[in-house]
Amino acid sequence: MRTRFYKSLLIAIIIFCFNNSFSQAISYPYPVHYFSINADGQNLQMAYMDVKPEKANGSSVILFHGKNFNGFYWGKVIAALASAGYRVIAPDQVGWGKSTKPNMKYTFEILARNNKLLLNSLNIQHINVIGHSMGGMLATRFSLMYPQLVIKLILEDPLGLEDYKKFIPMQTIESLYKKELKATYTSYKKYQQSYYPVWKPEYEIYVKVQAEPLQQKDFASVAYVNALAWQMIYEQPVLYEFKNLSMPVLLIVGEKDRTVLGKNLLSKNEQAPHGNFPILAKKEAAQMKNARVIIVPGVGHIPHIQKTEVFNTDAIKFLADDNATQ
Repeated sequence: MRTRFYKSLLIAIIIFCFNNSFSQAISYPYPVHYFSINADGQNLQMAYMDVKPEKANGSSVILFHGKNFNGFYWGKVIAALASAGYRVIAPDQVGWGKSTKPNMKYTFEILARNNKLLLNSLNIQHINVIGHSMGGMLATRFSLMYPQLVIKLILEDPLGLEDYKKFIPMQTIESLYKKELKATYTSYKKYQQSYYPVWKPEYEIYVKVQAEPLQQKDFASVAYVNALAWQMIYEQPVLYEFKNLSMPVLLIVGEKDRTVLGKNLLSKNEQAPHGNFPILAKKEAAQMKNARVIIVPGVGHIPHIQKTEVFNTDAIKFLADDNATQ
C-alpha cells in the first residue's frame, strides 16, 4: 500500500513539474510591442520587437520567422544586427506567438500586407528582409509585392524551393486540424530534432517555446492556425516568381537540410529526390537576377541557431556590401 502511495505521489510530482514548466511564458529577448490591424474583417493585434542600435547606420532589417517558431528565436541575430548599426523589427506574424490567432484565410499576400502596414506605422520607408523557412516564402512574396521598399533579401533555408503540390498528396483542412490537435511536447521535439544533424541540449528552449500553447485554453485555435499555415505553404508556391525579384538576394542554406513539407506522407524512396537544399538553392538562385548562395557545412534547417556566428557574419557582410546593390 505504501509503495503504491509513493508511486502515485511521484507521478503527481512529475506531472506538476511538467505543467509548471510551461505555466510561465518564456520571456522574449527584447520588449514586445503591439500593432492594431484589421485583416479579413477582424481587429487583431500584431506583436513585434523593435530594437534600435546605439550607433545607427541608417538601415533597418525585418525578420520573418518560420511556421514552427516565432520572433523569440531571432534573439542572437537581433543582437548582432543591432551591434552592426541596424534597427531590427522582429514580428510575430498574425496567427503566431504573442499575436492574435484568428480563424481566417491565411495567404502570404495578407501576411505581407500586415508587415507593410506595421512598417508604415513605424515610418520605415526602406527595409532589408530576412526570412527563414516559411518566413522565406513570406519574405519572397513581400519583396515581390513591395520591390520599391526592399533593399536586399536574405533567404535562410526557405521553404518553397519546390512545388510541393507536385509530389505531396493533398490534405484536407479537417485532417490537418485533427493531426495538429494531437500534438504533444514529444511530437514537437521529435520534429524539431529533424532540423539538426546532431541534437544539443541548448536547442530544447525552442521546443519549449513551440510547446507553450499546449498548456493554453485556446490551443484549439493554435492547432487550426497551424493547419491553415500548412495549407498556405502547400497551395501558394513562390518559386515560379523568383525570376521577378529585382533586389540582390542571398540564400544561406544548411548543407544537411532535407526539410520537405509533408515529408511523412511519402515513403523513404519517394522522399529521396526532394528537399536537398544545397541543390535546390543553387537551381533557384540561377532564376534570380542577382543572387548568391552560401552553403553552411554540417548544418541543418536553421543555420542562425546551429552556427549563429557564421550566419550573422555572412548576413551582415551581405547587407553591408556596397557592390551588392540594385
